[in-house]
Amino acid sequence: MATKVAIIAANGGLFDAYKVFNIATAAAASDAEVGIFFTFEGLNLIHKQAHQQLPMPAGAEHFAEGFQKANVPSIPELVSMAQELGVKIIACQMTMDVMNLKEEDFIDGIEVGGAATFIDFAKDANISLSF
Repeated sequence: MATKVAIIAANGGLFDAYKVFNIATAAAASDAEVGIFFTFEGLNLIHKQAHQQLPMPAGAEHFAEGFQKANVPSIPELVSMAQELGVKIIACQMTMDVMNLKEEDFIDGIEVGGAATFIDFAKDANISLSF
């Protein structure tokens, strides 16, 4: 049986993005089927402009140098890697409506759907995570 990983991304900071995309790309690279549902602040992680400059948590600025020294890919690079690996990216329609956002505001290649869309994907997932 193939592994299926369902992730909810509801937070929109830099560390949140690393958690979501590191897990998603690692799972996809291991031949798992991966889907991420981006809702509320999590939409920042796939927003065309916002994902380019996600906020570092206050007091954690020293991580920036560590990321660079460790050759950690940027969030836009991780997003591209996830897409290349076939990770399903679902933007929450309800949250988009509440925030007056359109599909054009997000990176190319996303799917817009509601909670039911994600539940349909996640209903038989072996692993479910929320960040």
